[in-house]
Amino acid sequence: MKIAIPKERRAGEKRVAASPDTIKKLVALGFDVAVEKGAGAGASFTDDAFKAAGASIAAKADTLLKGADVVLKVQGPMVGGKDDELSAYEKGTVVIARMDALTNAETMKAYAEAGLTAFAMELMPRITRAQSMDILSSQSNLSGYKAVLDGASEFGRGFPMMMTAAGTIPPAKVFIMGVGVAGLQAIATAKRLGAVVTATDVRPATKEQVESLGGKFLVVDPEMEKDAQTAGGYAKEMPPEYYAKQKAVVAEHIKKQDMVITTALIPGRPAPELITEDMVKSMKQGSVIVDLAVEMGGNCKLAQLGKVIVKHGVTIVGHDNVPSRLAEDASSLFAKNLFNFITPHVNKDSKTLAFDWDDETVKGTLICKDGGLVHPALTGEGK
Repeated sequence: MKIAIPKERRAGEKRVAASPDTIKKLVALGFDVAVEKGAGAGASFTDDAFKAAGASIAAKADTLLKGADVVLKVQGPMVGGKDDELSAYEKGTVVIARMDALTNAETMKAYAEAGLTAFAMELMPRITRAQSMDILSSQSNLSGYKAVLDGASEFGRGFPMMMTAAGTIPPAKVFIMGVGVAGLQAIATAKRLGAVVTATDVRPATKEQVESLGGKFLVVDPEMEKDAQTAGGYAKEMPPEYYAKQKAVVAEHIKKQDMVITTALIPGRPAPELITEDMVKSMKQGSVIVDLAVEMGGNCKLAQLGKVIVKHGVTIVGHDNVPSRLAEDASSLFAKNLFNFITPHVNKDSKTLAFDWDDETVKGTLICKDGGLVHPALTGEGK
């Protein structure tokens, strides 16, 4: 059975869906693994490292994909235009990747029509057994860390309190909005750098997590926050009156902050706007906003995708694809997530993949099969 790992072709994508370590493990399971030439260059994985792990190297994508039973990717294949990837995929190929399925319905339909069996890994259920398969957690963890470093590089002061003969430098005040995996890592990183950290989230259960990392939790409305989380552990979209109250509380708090890092996302929906232009105007000159939700529209009204801008004396950081800015670690973790997803479905006798279609992790991520869409969120059954 052939597993293929192509080079990622989306602009700015440096990650790759396999590492020498996971390739070695896939080969040990009996799979033939092929990697496109240069696929790991952006993540510091050389072709020689992949070969040493047991993979063959294909000169180009067409050669790689010919006869491939399974394709592992970071991002789903592009459809149409000069960058089209889908046309090179054979009918029946299993594709496992991040696909942003809930916001790319037409692309998912194209995958179905092409006869792919596609798994969208961002839809992995939030269950204990699936934690090692959860790409959102592994990549968001790195994003939260990198957000603090990106913000610190734009900030014109130090983070910790420094006592010198010339005087005392106060610690930076950092405010984290959204306490998921990225937010928690941002809190931990900012604390390690010596900042005074506060944080807020619609889910009250995160209060203890914030405090366990040494941060202070900013409460907006305890009553409304009681029903702010889905059964799967994701944030719900809150009513307009909550966001109005949140803006009032945050507007006062944000005036005193040196840095704000926003991470609030709602699966399949635009990111909620948390920082208005008036709030930006109220911030101190030289302060910094890092918007990790910019790819989904942004939590900050003024954030621009892929840009670092200065508005009203505030630097607003809007880097896209933040995990790719730590490509080696991000690739290693992503590759391990995919490997952990595959492993329970390996038939050791035939050395093939035999998916259990009733498995919760399979049902939760399967987008299309046998020429049709099957995920409830895309067929209308999940409404």
